[in-house]
Amino acid sequence: MTRDLIVILGTGGTIAGTATDAADNVGYTAAQIGVDQLIAAVPQLASRRLEHEQVAQLDSKDMDFATWQRIAEAAARHLARPEVSGLVITHGTDTLEETAWFLQRVLAPTKPVVITAAMRPATALLKDGSQNLLDAVTVAADREVAGVVVAFAGQIHSAEQVRKVHSYKVNAFASAEGAQLGVVEEGIVRWFGRSAPAAQALGMARISRPAAQWPRVQIVMNHVGADGAIVDALLAQGVDGIVVAGTGNGTLSAALERSLEGAQAGGVKVLRSTRCDAGPVMAAGDLPSAGALSPVKSRIELILELLARS
Repeated sequence: MTRDLIVILGTGGTIAGTATDAADNVGYTAAQIGVDQLIAAVPQLASRRLEHEQVAQLDSKDMDFATWQRIAEAAARHLARPEVSGLVITHGTDTLEETAWFLQRVLAPTKPVVITAAMRPATALLKDGSQNLLDAVTVAADREVAGVVVAFAGQIHSAEQVRKVHSYKVNAFASAEGAQLGVVEEGIVRWFGRSAPAAQALGMARISRPAAQWPRVQIVMNHVGADGAIVDALLAQGVDGIVVAGTGNGTLSAALERSLEGAQAGGVKVLRSTRCDAGPVMAAGDLPSAGALSPVKSRIELILELLARS
């Protein structure tokens, strides 16, 4: 059996959005057209062996655990098929980096899983989604990559280090610490001598619990005048874990640090990250470091760890 089939999973987002005015790149409604229409809008994909499935249809600002479960289940099902060489997932940009890291940690696939998106709706005069989709399929067909990567604006990023760094530009994503994996140039993938990060597969059993029963993990931030009031409020609501986005090397105000240490002593799991765009948090003090993960990806790590404990 030839392993050359690419499966495209649609989940909505701006790439599937529409506006009444083709010149309007911000006043659109996301998740309006199906993944079949996205594929049909790219004639260059006609020569590819493709399948598609509409897994969800939402604006990624509204992404939730139940949808994550459906995406992971669909991805695992297709990856297990011997004829499938890779997957493409169309997504919204707002929470793309979180979904990418979640799938990398849960699946750790040995085939390429390429997530792509768009900053402009499908009705835009100069839409970016079609090129991004074409590039994503090109990357998914490349045997040099295994794992979850992001193909966007001609660049290829790892799930671990990719971050949305601009609110409006079409090249809205970047990799921290110069960790970009490669580029797509005129339909050709050029790797920078790097590979996608290896990660142990946690397995689908880790996320089998109903989404409504997943641990509650919230993010707090250190800033001028930060105190422990927000931590106290979260504890009163029965939070299971807290990620703190510290300043610099994960530094915290004395008041916020005392509150978090008290939460940890009371059985609430705490991880210390940084609000800086790049760089790890070096281990120091009683609150464990999240390493080089951003606050939102640290939250995913903590959720998955707590799911394993219960």
